[in-house]
Amino acid sequence: MQLPDLYDIYLQYPSVQTDTRKLKPGDIYFALKGPSYNGNQFARQALDAGAAYAVVDEPVNFSDERLIATEDVLQTLQQLAKYHREQFEIPFIAITGSNGKTTTKELVHEVLSSTFTTYTTKGNLNNHIGIPLTILSVGMDADMAVIEMGANHQKEIESYCVYTNPTHGIITNCGKAHLEGFGGIEGVRKGKGELYDHIRANNGTLFLMKDYDYLVEMSKGISNIITYGTTGAMITGITDSSKEMLEVRMLSGTGIKKIQTQLVGEYNLPNVLVAVAVGKYFNVPDEKIKAALENYSPSNSRSQLVEIDGNKIILDAYNANPTSMKAAIENIAKMNGDKVLMLGGMMEMGEESLKEHQALVDLINMYDWKEVVLVGGDFIKVNNPFTTFATSTEAGKWLKEKHFTNTTILVKGSRSMQMEKVLE
Repeated sequence: MQLPDLYDIYLQYPSVQTDTRKLKPGDIYFALKGPSYNGNQFARQALDAGAAYAVVDEPVNFSDERLIATEDVLQTLQQLAKYHREQFEIPFIAITGSNGKTTTKELVHEVLSSTFTTYTTKGNLNNHIGIPLTILSVGMDADMAVIEMGANHQKEIESYCVYTNPTHGIITNCGKAHLEGFGGIEGVRKGKGELYDHIRANNGTLFLMKDYDYLVEMSKGISNIITYGTTGAMITGITDSSKEMLEVRMLSGTGIKKIQTQLVGEYNLPNVLVAVAVGKYFNVPDEKIKAALENYSPSNSRSQLVEIDGNKIILDAYNANPTSMKAAIENIAKMNGDKVLMLGGMMEMGEESLKEHQALVDLINMYDWKEVVLVGGDFIKVNNPFTTFATSTEAGKWLKEKHFTNTTILVKGSRSMQMEKVLE
């Protein structure tokens, strides 16, 4: 089947699914394969469940006119997404970075959707499968699309730009994340910078964090740049570090004076500022920008503040790397009262892992804590004077037995550590 013909089918059934457990009647099922699964084996199940069509790339033991055979299902999914993208002449805003990209995506979406019909990445579907699915979820009524791009090796962002074709770009930062795949911090900058390369080559527009000299250097040669930061930018703002929840005082570029967010941590300041910058660029009224940012409540274990048994829990357990860990530790260290750290190991650090875990232990030792608990990974391999556990479940039992009250507790770690389990 030719791509235009498949696209005609998609226009009749504009809902795509790769997981039969989530399939709804009328979906087009794409039978993806992976190291431990083969979606072709579930083609009949998908059709029986009401799928309009099933796209397969292996012979199946039944015949059905709703089967669409292709050489490579993943490649077909990506090509279909690219074809769909080509039907739009609206802004496609791509967001990548080592830290804060999902929060930034959510904030930008909140601001834009206050005024425009805006589609965005659901959750963190930001990889070679999630991005095509996100593009294919963009309805023909769209005014804007906001696409999150994750990456753990070079040339990955470049490949996403081929079928996303972003008109606007944001790199939140380049920190010590996925060092194993990128090959060090310079590799991270080169990999994330592939978004800038696309913007540069296609005369797109960049939203640039002016405080980060390395991003300013990486952006050279790009003509259309909207800057934000704490000083010397088109949109500027600072934070009141004494406040528990992030409060942003805007200094220039907007009529907004103050934004009282529901986010924890000064490290979220750039995420708020870029959302303001995007809103101003697209002429979203100040009052709508302010309301959108103040009403946004984080979820999915990202910069959440929850209260349990009289304690304040900073739940930031979706991901962790040396840069985000350092920011979170320094943020809670500034708070008043008793403080407890419950930190899980950091993954994908390569040969730098032991050194980076030790550096965090040294940082922790610079402050006073009621208790410090380190869980799993290379935390249990480095020299430290703290309580250690192999799993978050064990750490959770310890926490229950402590019966803390009036204590602020930071819970953070890489996704595989499942640190949110300490609260169960």
